[in-house]
Amino acid sequence: MKETIQTAVIGVTGYAGAELARLLLRHPRLRSTAPVFAGRVEEKDLARGGVPLVEIHPQLADSGGNGKLKLEPFSWQLLADRGVDVLFLATPHEQSRAWVPEALERGLRVIDLSAAWRLTEARNRAVYAFEDEGSERAAAIQEQSVYGLPELHRERIDGARLVANPGCYATSVILPLKPLLTAGLVDLDRGIIADSKSGVSGAGKAPTAKTHFMYAADNLSAYAVFTHRHTGELLEQLGLTADEMVFTPHLLPIPRGILSTVYVHFKEPQTRAGVAQVYRDFFSSCPMVRLYDHALPQIQYSVRTNYADIGFQLDGGGRRAVIVSCLDNLLKGAAGQAVQNLNVMLGWPEAEGLE
Repeated sequence: MKETIQTAVIGVTGYAGAELARLLLRHPRLRSTAPVFAGRVEEKDLARGGVPLVEIHPQLADSGGNGKLKLEPFSWQLLADRGVDVLFLATPHEQSRAWVPEALERGLRVIDLSAAWRLTEARNRAVYAFEDEGSERAAAIQEQSVYGLPELHRERIDGARLVANPGCYATSVILPLKPLLTAGLVDLDRGIIADSKSGVSGAGKAPTAKTHFMYAADNLSAYAVFTHRHTGELLEQLGLTADEMVFTPHLLPIPRGILSTVYVHFKEPQTRAGVAQVYRDFFSSCPMVRLYDHALPQIQYSVRTNYADIGFQLDGGGRRAVIVSCLDNLLKGAAGQAVQNLNVMLGWPEAEGLE
């Protein structure tokens, strides 16, 4: 491994991009090598070499020289000239789909925050209607891609060339369910319900009618019922069929954070101590998961952290459980998880720069 690692971020102008920039600029192993920020630069800004980062995100200004950093016009030559080793793509799915092949051909390692390379099954990718679907090159790249949930795939992420960062909803549902499914406790014939609620930033920075203040404020709405794009991730990573789970997302009138409430039936009666031990065993080496013993998580506890918080309650007979998980959709659900993947990919302590 090189003594210093040079990162680059494409897509810094969005909410997740801003958090990614903040984390990388403050990462203890990257302080001497600020990221390269590249993307689309308007013609009026070309004469000054790009747009100062602090004009895009004033909150990133500090006394350490970050005020001199710029969003520069993207080119592959720029990345080569700067000696970039790891490329973060916080770009739309279609853009990542187009750029990842060339990035890999140029020897870059990629952490992609989009859904371009998350899904292994064509039927689940169909919702994105990728133009290169079915091509040999896309299939070869998909074969290399590692689903970037360290709690499940740490060994494969270590040394990977392409890591596909998970979706925020998917992370909030996979983590509370995977230990129970792995232990064989869940009665799948009774079905699983995952009821998830996200802050408005989960919809991205581009405004829409349903993320407008007048729609979202003082409101709570379900959307994309049976059709949400993260459903395929849930089924693939949990080993479920569409008949075994109902996932329903909702829009909360808050800026950020996700709370998922998951309902399961057990095959046999369980004790609280037994279920708690299943979780402790599964997450024993996972520094970014916090287990709640005597209370249930709340969004306010996990927001602006990279922790996924998990707690549960059993019914009186021990045959049913309600599991609650909370995380920050921009951190553990996006940028923080991307940096967690960087740490694992490069053999650094998993939680470094995130606690």
